[in-house]
Amino acid sequence: MKYYVTTDVHGFFSEMKAALEEKGFFEDTEPHKLLICGDILDRGQEAVQMQEFILDLLSKDQVILIRGNHEDLTMDLLHKWSRQSYAQRHHLHNGTVNTVCQLTGFSERDVFITPDAVGRAFLGCPFVRSIIPFAKDYYETEHYIFVHGWIPSTPVVLENGVVGHLYKPEWRKATQQQWEEARWQNGMALAREGVIEDGKTIVCGHWNSSYGHCHYHKEGSEFDSDANFGPYYDEGIIALDACTAYSRKVNCIVIED
Repeated sequence: MKYYVTTDVHGFFSEMKAALEEKGFFEDTEPHKLLICGDILDRGQEAVQMQEFILDLLSKDQVILIRGNHEDLTMDLLHKWSRQSYAQRHHLHNGTVNTVCQLTGFSERDVFITPDAVGRAFLGCPFVRSIIPFAKDYYETEHYIFVHGWIPSTPVVLENGVVGHLYKPEWRKATQQQWEEARWQNGMALAREGVIEDGKTIVCGHWNSSYGHCHYHKEGSEFDSDANFGPYYDEGIIALDACTAYSRKVNCIVIED
């Protein structure tokens, strides 16, 4: 199977579409699927277009979705809606509330004035009813593992007091809480600590790829004009998050496996 792999598109549908067009996704006549390693929405202003596109691919069995920390944020927002979670700073800052407004047609003012009506409308959105439930914690092929942040690992406190991580052999059987924690991890850092899967490459998102280029490959800075937001390749890892909200770029690689 041929996979067009991207991640952290964050509601920037135009940028994602351009990346897919560049790689030939729409002209490909052979069996192929789009694989998104999490964080489909939040931050960008094209949530409706993104939702419609994903629904169309779902109807054609042409998409694989990995759950990201922003999908977790969405569900956290909904589960705590009656406790006014929409007023919490992190849901405003991370764009979760803005996504609610885009998908329901309500304004942010409406969220605070008529929260019950907004909450009901959001609960009925395909993003909540169909897209998030379809997303997996990970997807695995013969040579690759696709995740959002990283695979679950075992935290350890090192002699200098710094928290490190060890490979967790039974990571595939991790609890939901362990997966939620793993979705916030910097895969490039954990790969350097040796948390990799022997014989496979882990493809991840969540953390800007310029981090690895800057700190490990000594190529440019993280966010200045010389930053490299292209795919980061190293032993056991491919990191794809282009920090789209900042760079206005979406990375896409093509994998056959």
